[in-house]
Amino acid sequence: MDGILEHVILPVRPGGEREFEAAFAIARPLVAGMPGFRGLTLSRGIEHPNQYLMLIQWDSVEAHEIGFRGSPQYQEWRALLHHFYDPFPTVTHFAPVAPQRAG
Repeated sequence: MDGILEHVILPVRPGGEREFEAAFAIARPLVAGMPGFRGLTLSRGIEHPNQYLMLIQWDSVEAHEIGFRGSPQYQEWRALLHHFYDPFPTVTHFAPVAPQRAG
């Protein structure tokens, strides 16, 4: 199985970018230590520097929705990050269309 990709645009309140990035650095290990976690990238928008793209690779949707979101680590994640967003982001999951093969 190739796993799934969680895609989220994080609309950070303008002026809060520096504080958000510092809080995200603290929050990252909370998700990275979860069963089913495969990897995470956070990118900052060029045209809209208060927007971030977060991509997290998981073994399954359940690893994210049930495992992480049902954990005490998620409560810490939420306390660290959710107050930065306006509006609150929408999470979507994607599955590979074809098997992924290395070079």
